[in-house]
Amino acid sequence: MLHYAVVFFVIALIAALFGFGGIAASAVGIAKVLFIVFAVLAVVSFLFGMIKKR
Repeated sequence: MLHYAVVFFVIALIAALFGFGGIAASAVGIAKVLFIVFAVLAVVSFLFGMIKKR
Protein backbone atom coordinates (compact mmCIF):
# COMPACT_ATOMS: atom_id res chain seq x y z
CA MET A 1 0.00 0.00 0.00
CA LEU A 2 2.78 2.40 0.85
CA HIS A 3 4.31 1.64 -2.54
CA TYR A 4 1.10 2.67 -4.32
CA ALA A 5 0.88 5.86 -2.26
CA VAL A 6 4.42 6.80 -3.30
CA VAL A 7 3.67 5.94 -6.94
CA PHE A 8 0.60 8.20 -6.99
CA PHE A 9 2.60 10.97 -5.31
CA VAL A 10 5.28 10.72 -8.00
CA ILE A 11 2.57 10.77 -10.68
CA ALA A 12 1.16 13.91 -9.06
CA LEU A 13 4.57 15.58 -9.06
CA ILE A 14 5.15 14.76 -12.72
CA ALA A 15 1.64 15.90 -13.69
CA ALA A 16 2.09 19.16 -11.78
CA LEU A 17 5.45 19.70 -13.48
CA PHE A 18 3.82 19.45 -16.91
CA GLY A 19 0.86 21.63 -15.91
CA PHE A 20 -1.90 19.06 -15.55
CA GLY A 21 -3.45 20.48 -12.38
CA GLY A 22 -6.57 18.31 -12.32
CA ILE A 23 -4.65 15.07 -12.72
CA ALA A 24 -2.13 16.18 -10.10
CA ALA A 25 -4.86 17.02 -7.60
CA SER A 26 -6.62 13.70 -8.05
CA ALA A 27 -3.35 11.76 -7.80
CA VAL A 28 -2.49 13.58 -4.57
CA GLY A 29 -5.93 12.74 -3.19
CA ILE A 30 -5.49 9.07 -4.02
CA ALA A 31 -2.01 9.08 -2.49
CA LYS A 32 -3.35 10.63 0.74
CA VAL A 33 -6.11 8.03 1.04
CA LEU A 34 -3.72 5.15 0.38
CA PHE A 35 -1.24 6.47 2.93
CA ILE A 36 -3.93 6.81 5.61
CA VAL A 37 -5.16 3.26 4.92
CA PHE A 38 -1.56 2.01 5.10
CA ALA A 39 -0.96 3.80 8.40
CA VAL A 40 -4.17 2.43 9.95
CA LEU A 41 -3.38 -1.11 8.81
CA ALA A 42 0.19 -0.83 10.11
CA VAL A 43 -1.01 0.28 13.55
CA VAL A 44 -3.65 -2.46 13.70
CA SER A 45 -1.08 -5.05 12.66
CA PHE A 46 1.34 -3.81 15.29
CA LEU A 47 -1.32 -3.94 18.01
CA PHE A 48 -2.44 -7.46 17.08
CA GLY A 49 1.20 -8.55 17.05
CA MET A 50 1.68 -7.19 20.58
CA ILE A 51 -1.49 -8.92 21.78
CA LYS A 52 -0.52 -12.31 20.32
CA LYS A 53 2.92 -12.22 22.01
CA ARG A 54 1.28 -12.30 25.45
